[in-house]
Amino acid sequence: MTTLPSKNVISVSHLYKEYYTDAGTFSVLKDVNIDIEAGDFVAIMGPSGSGKSTFMNILGCLDKPTKGDYFLDSQTVASLGNDALANLRNKTIGFVFQGFNLLARSSLVDNVALPLVYSGVDKEDRTARALKLLEKVGLAKHSASRPNQISGGQQQRVAIARALINNPRLILADEPTGNLDTTTSHEIMMLFNELNQDGITVVLVTHEQDIADHASRQIKFVDGRIVEDVRTKTIHSQELR
Repeated sequence: MTTLPSKNVISVSHLYKEYYTDAGTFSVLKDVNIDIEAGDFVAIMGPSGSGKSTFMNILGCLDKPTKGDYFLDSQTVASLGNDALANLRNKTIGFVFQGFNLLARSSLVDNVALPLVYSGVDKEDRTARALKLLEKVGLAKHSASRPNQISGGQQQRVAIARALINNPRLILADEPTGNLDTTTSHEIMMLFNELNQDGITVVLVTHEQDIADHASRQIKFVDGRIVEDVRTKTIHSQELR
């Protein structure tokens, strides 16, 4: 198996993504090259249609590039089958989405524990781990509540706790503050900062500059290409996972 230097969680080389339609070929990503080190906090920005969401889907192993190389946690993603990709996603990545994606009829603790069901963890263990994470995000006293009984900001905290349940090296967050007010958005970003300081690599998509300013690195996409890659702060974590 081809491997990467251990400092890199993500390495992308000459990445392209094309879609084929009756009207012809539509290029979404064009010769994208990037390395993301363990412990980094990266904000991906760009106008609608710039390719940033497609790029995040590829990073999350939810889509595959047309050509180019993508290494995730030292593994060549292109060579992996569906089962291996699912296993890699489950063990390496925590996902946080704009819409929270919580199960409406399940308690908060069961929502957080859900990924462990697919990992075959017994109920007592997964409940204990989920309660610990709800405590970490300040919601332990609401563990028996359902999503409609808490605020949007609290729902996003639950979603972050769920993303952490398998102890991932990497969190991918797609517009995680898009449905939140300014104050709550700031609180969520402070939580991401804390997780990053704990050693978790964070990559998020955002349209908002004040959200991107929490990151240590800002990457801007335009028309499927990286046009700007600026480090604004040193990498937070000294003890990398």
